[in-house]
Amino acid sequence: QVQLVESGGGLVQAGGSLRLSCVASASIFSIDVMGWYRQAPGKQRELVATITLDKIKNYVDSVKGRFTISRDSAKNTVYLQMSSLKPEDTAVYFCAARSRETMRWDYWGQGTQVTVSS
Repeated sequence: QVQLVESGGGLVQAGGSLRLSCVASASIFSIDVMGWYRQAPGKQRELVATITLDKIKNYVDSVKGRFTISRDSAKNTVYLQMSSLKPEDTAVYFCAARSRETMRWDYWGQGTQVTVSS
């Protein structure tokens, strides 16, 4: 069983930066993709960025050029560097991992709040 623990959220002014971290406990050999989702109040959960074992990255259009996802395999950690933050980036951000066996996002962190003030 993989457990994910996020950290790094907080309150920041528009134009500022934050870095989120997600540490995976136990074995990650059952995972092929890790990613970050976010959910704003009253909105559906949105996939923001993903990174594969080969470090291939994908982003939702609204964050391209502003957010960077990366992973440190030795530390079982995935990061989301967020820059040029906008009020519309305000949401709870969740780290997630896709199971190699089921091909579903089976593992989730508890979420960390990011609030961007205007």
